[in-house]
Amino acid sequence: MRCFILSINPHSAPPVIIALDFPTPADALAFVRRFPHPEELFCKVGMELYYQGGTAIVQALQSLGVRVFLDLKLHDIPNTVESAGRIIGALGVALTTVHAQGGSVMMAAAKRGIRDGAAASGVAPAKILAITQLTSTSPTALRDEQQVAVPLPESVNHLAQLAATSGLDGVVSSAAEVARMQPGLPDDFLFITPGIRLANAVHDDQVRVMTPDAARRAGSRGIVVGRPITQAADPVAAYQHIKSLWEEPLNE
Repeated sequence: MRCFILSINPHSAPPVIIALDFPTPADALAFVRRFPHPEELFCKVGMELYYQGGTAIVQALQSLGVRVFLDLKLHDIPNTVESAGRIIGALGVALTTVHAQGGSVMMAAAKRGIRDGAAASGVAPAKILAITQLTSTSPTALRDEQQVAVPLPESVNHLAQLAATSGLDGVVSSAAEVARMQPGLPDDFLFITPGIRLANAVHDDQVRVMTPDAARRAGSRGIVVGRPITQAADPVAAYQHIKSLWEEPLNE
């Protein structure tokens, strides 16, 4: 098993993470093998792919040298999440996720489980990200369906603070909310942002979107990109284009 420690140097370009939202492991592996150097890739395995391929798809990607972000968004009672965390921790993935709305006790349980699982397997523990508000959630849905009275950015900021005090390593959120979250959070706190689209592209089911270069300027420390790469006519070229936009030098 390959194991990776996620280290994001503020002086180097953070990762572009490809969301492998494919229905089968065979589809995902065929896609990854289109890249001449899969060992340079950082890929997200979400619920759709994991529920088909289980731990085997994670291990198959790791065998190719791919760093894995296992995005299962754990959200349950603390005991169940801690037990699930032990299994995830043993896999040696670089990143994983829990829902911040599960609360501080649940998030602390996730961290214990992941660290225990990693220690038992002799691998580095995954960095744990808290899901704040999904990028498909609109302010109207937050108010009318979740019955959250505060504005959406305030809800995201509160959940990020809760994640930090619970000992988590970062959050997943829209890039639009990063600048508001940064003050008061640790300097090494990770802001991993989906909802990335090229200028003038279709937003699909995403509501709060941003271009790769704008997300970097906003303070994102990693972006997750799915359909703009995986559904492109030339995925390798699409990935390289997005990566070039993301890695444009910042104006200091």
